[in-house]
Amino acid sequence: MSREDKINNKIDELAGKSKEAVGRATDDPDLVAEGRADQAKSNLKQAGEKVKDAFK
Repeated sequence: MSREDKINNKIDELAGKSKEAVGRATDDPDLVAEGRADQAKSNLKQAGEKVKDAFK
């Protein structure tokens, strides 16, 4: 996994956590769900990159 990919995935994960926190603070279940979805997407990207690295 390249350093740039790691950074971008971590930024996406943190953005998802922020959305989730703001959604909880404002009692917005849609924003909470969107934040969780962003985190899941980031985790899948990270897993895919690790699989790619394993086959290098």
